[in-house]
Amino acid sequence: MGHGHGHGVPSGSAKHLGRLWVAFGIGAAFMAAEFVAGAITGSLALISDAAHMLTDVAGVGMALAAIMLARRAKTGGSRTFGLYRAEVLAALANAVLLFGVAGYVVYEAVGRFGDPPEVPGLPVVVVAAGGLAANLVSFLVLRDGAKESINVRGAYLEVVADLIGSVGVLVSGAVTLVFGWRYADPLMGVAIGLFVLPRTYKLAASALRILFQHAPERLDVVGMQSDLSRLPGVAEAHDLHVWTLTSGMEVASAHLTTCEGVDPAEVLHAAQALLADRYRIEHATLQVEPGDSARRCREISW
Repeated sequence: MGHGHGHGVPSGSAKHLGRLWVAFGIGAAFMAAEFVAGAITGSLALISDAAHMLTDVAGVGMALAAIMLARRAKTGGSRTFGLYRAEVLAALANAVLLFGVAGYVVYEAVGRFGDPPEVPGLPVVVVAAGGLAANLVSFLVLRDGAKESINVRGAYLEVVADLIGSVGVLVSGAVTLVFGWRYADPLMGVAIGLFVLPRTYKLAASALRILFQHAPERLDVVGMQSDLSRLPGVAEAHDLHVWTLTSGMEVASAHLTTCEGVDPAEVLHAAQALLADRYRIEHATLQVEPGDSARRCREISW
């Protein structure tokens, strides 16, 4: 016998939608402006920043789609956990997109070192200043949501990368404008690309950890099993699994072998309280079984 607490509300909820729509609109407008200005001036730094802003727009768009998809999807039938993993897939797609763009920017910038083109500094400075202002607004809008949702965090990290990129483009444009140093633009293109890569790796690793159903990093699974085994009336805790469904939704399942004469309902209540209070796991499916039925669990090879 066993049951768990309710699912609760996923972190990719309605409260994030307004923030994401604001970031999406701002990003789309300034992305277009930077691409046009970059094409006219020939600035690789400006084009690379526009490319990063393109990943912002695509990433925020995927984040919006994932949240709306998860909200509309209902559990039941074959979708026993709904579509909450959609936001994790969106975060992984964002990371892959960022890897590609950062790699391209670095490759293109290195190719320009042999004969860096002359880039007009003033238009670059003006457009970069506008991009910096846009990214600051998006940064402030998404900052709180990034603490709760890996999906929003993916969009937020892209905005942070673009924020740094806009500062870099502003600096390279100013250097070009004041000193006429043509290497400033390709150097900044390389710096922007290299800045994004480690942060993208961390986002991809977090998404893959969820998709591979690893236990959350914050949890001591061995300690959890030991705590369950020490509950009054419990002879052994086994077949323990802990994983993350999506951001803010950590779930667990376990079998609890009871001692003779113990009330299973009391064991179930105590285990649920332990997981909720000590490990912050509200959804746990627990099978309470008498000692003679635990043998079958050991016979299962996986």
